Amino acid sequence: MILSDKDINARIAKGDIAVESEDTGHNHNVNASSMDLRLGRFFKIYNHSKQAMLDPLDPKTFKNATTLIEVKNPCEPFIVQPGEFVLGVTMEKIKIADDLVARVEGRSSLGRLGIIIHSTAGFVDAGFEGTITLEITNINRLPVALYPGMRVCQLAFEQMSSAADVPYAKKGSSKYQGQMMPVESRIAMDPEMAVMRNHRALEQQPSEPAAQSTTI
Repeated sequence: MILSDKDINARIAKGDIAVESEDTGHNHNVNASSMDLRLGRFFKIYNHSKQAMLDPLDPKTFKNATTLIEVKNPCEPFIVQPGEFVLGVTMEKIKIADDLVARVEGRSSLGRLGIIIHSTAGFVDAGFEGTITLEITNINRLPVALYPGMRVCQLAFEQMSSAADVPYAKKGSSKYQGQMMPVESRIAMDPEMAVMRNHRALEQQPSEPAAQSTTI
């Protein structure tokens, strides 16, 4: 069940939904069935010249390929080039209760400019706390200017059938809990990736030379 504006405000008053930012500009961003979030001032861009390939088994390739950009002047735009993929972050830090989930949706006004706000990460687990990393892509043929502080996405909240036994905050494998900056993929921390990484390391070990028999 998707929460209405009345229910969203009630859960905010109860403390089940918390929204924090450097200012109070988020206070009037509750819509009929969602809450608008604004674009933060930090971005991570991918530099093709620094890394030939991104390898999920090697997190160093993600670090090597990305550069953190801060837009310090609130009137200065961040330009997303045609076909470019960048990581952004919401200005607001959110926290949701153990019996709620949220879905991140792009705004129609930005979609009409060719800006996609998330590629696949549109689901916010029960118990999550932190900013939301945005997977921004420009599918327009023209560059598009984005301004920190502009409303960039919306959250729709859904009531779960019951509170989670192990919410995101208490799950040992929660890789993005508490994030404040745009965070590149941490897929290398998935347990199956660790198995693959160990297997590859064993395969890459030099083989021992075969013992030679001696004839007397």
